[in-house]
Amino acid sequence: MRWLALLRAAAPASGAAAWTEPLLWWALQFTPRVTRLEDGLLLELAASLRLFGGQQTLQQRLLQELGELLGPGGATLAWAPNSLAALALARAGQAGEVLDGLLQPLPQTLDALPFPVLSQAAAHAPLLARLGLRSLADLRRLPRAQLARRTGPGLLRQLDRAYGEQADAGHDWCVAPERFEARRELPMRSEDAQQLQQYAEPLLRAACLWLAARHAGAAELQLGWTYDAMRARHIGPGGLLRLTAHEPHRDFGVWQRLLREHLQQLGQRDPVQGLQAPVSELWLQVEQAVPLQERSASLLAADGAGGGAGDADDAGRESLPQLLTRLGVRLGPEQVRQAEPHDDHRPECQQRWRPWQAGRAVQDLPLPARPSQWPAPSWLLNPPTALHALGDQPMYLGSLALLAGPHRIETGWWDAHPVRRDYYLAHSPRAGLLWIFRDRTPPHTWYLQGQVG
Repeated sequence: MRWLALLRAAAPASGAAAWTEPLLWWALQFTPRVTRLEDGLLLELAASLRLFGGQQTLQQRLLQELGELLGPGGATLAWAPNSLAALALARAGQAGEVLDGLLQPLPQTLDALPFPVLSQAAAHAPLLARLGLRSLADLRRLPRAQLARRTGPGLLRQLDRAYGEQADAGHDWCVAPERFEARRELPMRSEDAQQLQQYAEPLLRAACLWLAARHAGAAELQLGWTYDAMRARHIGPGGLLRLTAHEPHRDFGVWQRLLREHLQQLGQRDPVQGLQAPVSELWLQVEQAVPLQERSASLLAADGAGGGAGDADDAGRESLPQLLTRLGVRLGPEQVRQAEPHDDHRPECQQRWRPWQAGRAVQDLPLPARPSQWPAPSWLLNPPTALHALGDQPMYLGSLALLAGPHRIETGWWDAHPVRRDYYLAHSPRAGLLWIFRDRTPPHTWYLQGQVG
């Protein structure tokens, strides 16, 4: 097992639960096996490493995102084969440090740690210090029976679990709640609508983390506020803003810009429609979470389709559809084209090029109704390359072994490209599987048209 302990460098005075809640939702996007253990957050990532590119790649991503959430050096991370060992290593580390307890034998790693890294040992710190203990190695050398009489069996059980000599106890796995609603009391009353942005952004980020934990998106968020109790009698209890996106997503940057626009408009309104009294509390609610379908990212960096809405605007670049439309106007529609599948028996005619049209993607176009009987070639030569032959034996980097065929095609009499061919699947010891054909019109030349795989 690969356990990762996350220990915040300086937890807020409100307690561990206050800061682990948003981080818990953030962690659930990487693994469903997330649990709270004492003052730390534990993630079991053995089944997730391959999905996220390995331990080092995942660790870099975790550090980057934790830096955005908590600030640089906001948390200590530690890897270990069990949860208690990971938590002990994290407690021994410095703020922002990453400790890897998987690089050497676990007993050797833990022996050097001070004994208070285990909560049961910390509870008996005065007694253990009077005995002259400094490290977990010193603690392990004590007679077990006498130690249990003075501290109870809990310390020995925790010590054995940390060293892997006893099975790790079962954990209560955390899950994101079905609905999201968060509140925040303002540190000081505010009558400036644009000032609410800085107080609303943590709620907004928490909502995006909750959506990520549920692998979902939202098309509408509701941001509300409560007026101070010392308001005029004719003023209501609060107000409400509805943030609506064009499609469900969980992109914090997009919601952040949308919120800024709404608050700017709210600040420009007259007092009857804007903030009518000082605001004392904000609340945010996700109207409806919709499961998001994962989409492959584009190979082109300027394509905003692979990420959240507005990614292209973030980078100051136009999206790929916008770019193609502009180029089509500047260069002419025939100069910007896209491939279109075509139902034809001739391999070289199964793809046509047409002017690019916005709103009609290639995946929406009809595919040929008759699939090929053989593996289709990955590459087609245009035009096909003539092959030498010894009698009826075609040659290409040596003699070719015919594996399948002939597959006869006689078509194209209605246009300028009639063909009469016998296709074969051939194998070359040096070139692999080849797609060749023999022209049925004299002089019956062999041709190489493509390679399979």
